[in-house]
Amino acid sequence: MPDYIPPTLDWVREQVELYESSGGTEGTTLRDTGLPCIIVTHIGNKTGAIRKIALMRVKVDEGYVLIGSYGGRPKHPQWVHNLRANAEVEIRDETEVFKMRVREVADDPERQQLWDAGVVAYPTYEDYQKKAARKIPVFLAKPV
Repeated sequence: MPDYIPPTLDWVREQVELYESSGGTEGTTLRDTGLPCIIVTHIGNKTGAIRKIALMRVKVDEGYVLIGSYGGRPKHPQWVHNLRANAEVEIRDETEVFKMRVREVADDPERQQLWDAGVVAYPTYEDYQKKAARKIPVFLAKPV
């Protein structure tokens, strides 16, 4: 079993720890925004270690949309590189845990539909895209 490397940002680490230690009954809204989040467990592309990140919950059909906004920062969040290298993930949505496979969706119209679903769940994504000088990555996670 690979080692686990916790998130480096304190608030993300605390969110993941609360979510998981409660079995998905607490910490299910991102930073007390009232907006639901999920925990994505993935493998680090450089370390091979288990990594976890809290992301906005964007549910579509039987899958989830994962948006690499990083608050509109100039670079992609590290988890984007990890998913590009290792498509197998586990998603915790409250008390349920699913084995899933992700794929990056770069082409319209599918990307636009998934992006729109993300904006409905979290309208601030539009502000992040305006601020970012990069095209924010969009992934679709579906059950294995």
